[in-house]
Amino acid sequence: MAKKSALTWWTPISNKTTLRVGRLVKAHGLKGAFKLELYTDSPDVRFAPGAVLDLQVPDSSPWFGKTVTVKELRYYNQAPVLFLEDVEDRNLAETLIKAILLVNADTEVLPEEPDAWYDHQLVGVSVERDGLKVGKVARVEHMPAQDLLVISTPKGDVMLPFVKALVPSVDLEKGVVTITPPGGLFEEIVDDDDSAAEDSAAGDSSVE
Repeated sequence: MAKKSALTWWTPISNKTTLRVGRLVKAHGLKGAFKLELYTDSPDVRFAPGAVLDLQVPDSSPWFGKTVTVKELRYYNQAPVLFLEDVEDRNLAETLIKAILLVNADTEVLPEEPDAWYDHQLVGVSVERDGLKVGKVARVEHMPAQDLLVISTPKGDVMLPFVKALVPSVDLEKGVVTITPPGGLFEEIVDDDDSAAEDSAAGDSSVE
């Protein structure tokens, strides 16, 4: 499995955080089903029958402040389709389009999958290349093809595919994400840091 975060963080509440696990993209068929955009590496767990999900919707929505219960998660042509209890027709499903599905999780517990992390556990972690710090994790972007690690550097944000070949190590205990980016990324940042260190050393030296 690609080294990537499992979920996206939302507003922390004490030692809990609200995590985005999916988005209802559009109605599917006539029986109230939805095409689902996944934000989790554990869809069969997060969308198990009976799972209760909070909703992120505008306060003008009739669903504001309500929850939904999973009836079934199916796959059509490898695309996830979600059925919810008490949503039995397309007209009702249309009122939930674009809703974000949320769950509460412990902020200190890692996902069960190997090499997976919640986004909030990565944000702010130092990023190193060849033992030198190049920045820190700003956020994780969840794209259809793969996740992107957004790294904040002195030169601005840099996006790096969040895959094992380019992000071989994530050590949360040490607070370090190790990257092996392709040529052309981060070289200027490292060179600038080296030049600044040399200039500082030259400025500190004096001739008697």
